[in-house]
Amino acid sequence: MIDPTNPLKNFDLWYKEACSHPNIKEPAAMTVATATKDGAPSARILLLRDYSEEGFVFYTNLTSRKSNELKENKNVALCFYWMPIDKQVRITGKVQKISEQQADQYFARRPRESQISAWASKQSMHLDNYQTFEKRIEKITKDFEGKEVPRPPFWSGYRLVPEQIEFWIAKEFRRHERYLFTKYANGWQHELLYP
Repeated sequence: MIDPTNPLKNFDLWYKEACSHPNIKEPAAMTVATATKDGAPSARILLLRDYSEEGFVFYTNLTSRKSNELKENKNVALCFYWMPIDKQVRITGKVQKISEQQADQYFARRPRESQISAWASKQSMHLDNYQTFEKRIEKITKDFEGKEVPRPPFWSGYRLVPEQIEFWIAKEFRRHERYLFTKYANGWQHELLYP
C-alpha cells in the first residue's frame, strides 16, 4: 500500500523489503544518470550509501566523469529496480555535495582495501594497462602501512535532493501501478499515472 503523504516512508518500506529478500543480492544498487551542461547523458550503477528526508547519498572520486558532469549540471536521476519483488523506484532532483565531516565518517567505515583503492584510482582517466593500477595499489599500501588511511581530498559524496519520486509496481498484462510524488513548497503531492 502506498502512503499518499510521504514518499520517503514508502521508499524506506520498499528498500527494507528488498534488503530482506533472499534473491536480491545488492538492494542498494541503483542506476545513476547524469548529463553534461549540453544535456548529453551517461548512466552507471552505483550503491546507495544513505538516505533520509534530506535525500539519497552516494560517493565517488571528484575527478570522475560523473563528478565533472555534476559540476556542470546538478540534475540527476536515480533508478532502483528490484525484479524479484516486482518494484521500481525512480527519483529525480538536484545534487549537493555532502559535508566534509560526513564524507570522513563514511570513508573511515570502508574496508581498508577499498580506502587504498580510492587513493590508487584515477577514476575515468586513461589506464595504459591493469598492471599500472596494481603497482599503484602496492605503492599506496606501503605508504600507509601501519597507519590509518585518510580520505583522499579528491573523494567525497553527493546527496540527491528529490523533486520527484515515482513508485512502480509490476502487474500482469502491463497493467502496472504508478504513483508519482512531486515536491512543492507546501510539501509532497501525489498522483496516479497510467502505466
